[in-house]
Parts: sequence; C-alpha cells; structure tokens
Amino acid sequence: MKTNSKKSILIADDERHTREALERFFRRKYQVTTVEDGERAINLLKRNNYDLLLTDLNMPGADGMTVIDAALKKVPPPPCIVFTAYGSVENAIAAIKRGATDFVTKPINLEQLDHTINKALETHTLKDENRRLKKRLSSNFELENIVAKSPQMQKIMNMVTQVAKTRSTIMITGESGTGKEVIARAIHKLSERTGTFVPVNCAALPATLLESELFGHERGSFTGAVEQKKGRFELADAGTLFLDEIGEIDQLVQVKLLRVLETRTFERVGGEEPIFTDTRLISATNRDLKLLVEEGKFREDLFYRLDVITIEMPPLRERLEDIPILVKYFLDEFAEFNNKSIEGISNDALEIICAYSWPGNIRELRNCVEQMVVLAQKPVLELENVPVNVRNQQALISRNMNSPVTLDLGSNEKLLIMAALRECNDNRTHAAVKLGISRRTLIRKIKEFNLS
Repeated sequence: MKTNSKKSILIADDERHTREALERFFRRKYQVTTVEDGERAINLLKRNNYDLLLTDLNMPGADGMTVIDAALKKVPPPPCIVFTAYGSVENAIAAIKRGATDFVTKPINLEQLDHTINKALETHTLKDENRRLKKRLSSNFELENIVAKSPQMQKIMNMVTQVAKTRSTIMITGESGTGKEVIARAIHKLSERTGTFVPVNCAALPATLLESELFGHERGSFTGAVEQKKGRFELADAGTLFLDEIGEIDQLVQVKLLRVLETRTFERVGGEEPIFTDTRLISATNRDLKLLVEEGKFREDLFYRLDVITIEMPPLRERLEDIPILVKYFLDEFAEFNNKSIEGISNDALEIICAYSWPGNIRELRNCVEQMVVLAQKPVLELENVPVNVRNQQALISRNMNSPVTLDLGSNEKLLIMAALRECNDNRTHAAVKLGISRRTLIRKIKEFNLS
C-alpha cells in the first residue's frame, strides 16, 4: 500500500526484535509494514500492493514459501527477499527456484540487506519500464512477434483479426523476409482452432518427398518406407497447415492438393482408404502465381481454391516508420538472449539503417541488429557497429547524387536493372514487374549486361 513517494516494503518475521530492528533501520528510506506471521502477510498482499517483500522462511502457520506464492500472484509481482538461518541455505535456494529474488542469512547484516534491497528494486524498476514499453508498442499492433505502427501493417492486422475465425483458405504474398509465416501463425493463434500449426517449406523438398510429407505413406509403398507415416495434413487436423513457397510444388502434387481442398479427404501414398481432414490451409508465395498460371506451370483451378482471401505483405522499404520500433524490438531480444547490456542505438546509426533499402526485408534487418548487438563493445550501438554493406549503400547513393549524370543509356539501364533485382531480392518476376518489362526481356538484359 502506498500513501507517499517512498517505496513500500512488507516485512514478515515471527521474531519481534528482528521486525523492530528492520523497521527502525528502514523507516526513513521506505514505507515499512511489519507482520508477525505468514497468514497476516498473505491477507495484506491480497488487499495491497507492495514494492518489495521481506519474509522469513520458518514461521508458524503459513510459512515463507506460501507467502512468496501469494506475492508472485500479484501483477506485476514484487521482488521477494527471504531470511534463512545460517546453515539452511538449501532452503533459500529452494525459495529462489520458487520465484524469490534473493536471500540473506541470519543474523542479518543491515548494510548487506540494504544493498540487496537496492539491487532488487533497481532490477524490478527496469523490468517494469520494459513492460510499459512493450505495452506501449502493443498499441501499434504487437501480436505473435508482429511489431508495427505503419498504416499498411495496421490494415493487415485488422484483416487478420477479421478472417482468423473463418474457415476460408488464405494466401499470403510478398517478398522473401516480409514475415509471411509470422502472419500465418497470428491467424492460427486467433482462430481458436484446437489443433496445431504445422509449417511446410515446399521449396525445400523434392516432389516425391513432398507428396509423402503432405499426405503420409503406408509401409512398403516405396523403397525406404519401412513403417506407416502420418502426413502433415493428418498432423494439422483441427489446426492450420501452412504451405510456404506454394508456387514451387509440381503438377502431380497440385492435383492431389486440389482434391483435398474440394473433398477434405486424401489417401496416404500407397494407401486406398480415404482419410478426412479438418485442416485450415494457409499458403504463401513470393512468386506471381497468376503469371505461373499463364505459363501453364500452376493449375488455374487450384489457384482460385487457394486465393480465396489474399493478404499482401509490403516490403520493409515501403513501411519505413516501422523500422525504428523493429530495431528496438530486436535489440532488446538479442541483448537479453546474449546477456549483454545494450541501452539503445545512436541517431546516426538509426538514420543509416532507416535509409537502407532492405532487400531481405525484416529477416535481413533482424540479422543486422543481431550482428550489431553481438559485436558491440559499448552500451550504445554506434555508426561503426552498422554492417559495412548497409553503410556502403548510403555512401554510394550520396556519391551518385553529387556526381554528374551520365547520358549513356546502357549504363543507366544496367544500374536500373541492378537496383530492381536488389530491391526484389533477386526475384526476376518481381523485378520485371517493377521495371515494367516482361520477365523474358529482363532475362535477356541480364545476359546482355552479364549480371547472372
């Protein structure tokens, strides 16, 4: 309970002299409440909020462990420091495993206890600030590791919440690294489906293996099939099956996939018994499936089965306002993971990062921040920590802006194609669309300028 600006401490100890000594020592610095047993401490914790709990482990009635349990139910829980007799340190270690912050042995050294309290409160304050920051970020749509405030992403998140509870198939399009699987997981999370989320990278598996992975196989159905195996459709029953790089599957698998979507049944490879599946299908691609349909490489009927609802992920270069909060999010993630004290990033470094085109999108940005955090030797990330390729692009842009413009058509055409390929992460179909030319023309130009 707080009635002034002092931090509040609840002390639970059945020894009167200990309680009185602690109260006298800390009352000028903190608002102190003392109780002589665990039951009274638990009752006060239910009614009031305290900044810190000091409790003895051995007390009549409810012991210190029970008091700690009650404190940890608070949101947020206060740091808990336990008193234990000399020679009973194993009890204190058990309390820390239970959730206590630290312990001190009796007889109590007041100066040592004061230092322990200061350390616990400082750590608690930092965690509280971090919670408030994350809560503030959540107002910009943080869901399942999606951090964004741009209008494009807020529109997508509104769409995600709208379609999640439906049974419709969804196709997520966009360049590599834009977060298509993260969006798919968010849809599953909000769908309230009781099954699991099962991802499959279609591009990573050859056609024969992909068929077995999706539909399973019977024992002896092919060489090496020594036992029956369930496929991903069975594993995702009542859940969500996420097919990444759907444009890479061959015609045979396309036919079988179409049948599943039409009948909700399939047979394992080498099997004859139809198996029913209640699986929600989400697909993703960085290719132009309509173009693949026109080229005869993707079935038109399957395309329209998959493309009931389309979510198009914007590249990072088109949502620049999201870069600073993504940098902060990744910085905190990797600093904690690598146990490094990183306080932030300088304005100069952040400016260069925001100016970079990010052809690899969020995946590339995440890798960039991880590298900066791991190699940093100071608490603030500086310009020197920014990877060379990110700094060099900005330097090249600056030089080009200050250089006379060449009127050589071939040179400018080559530079334009290189820029489009870089921005599209070497996806020739997307680069051709960006340049306003056919893919065949782009391939010819790549050979002409020896860019392969």
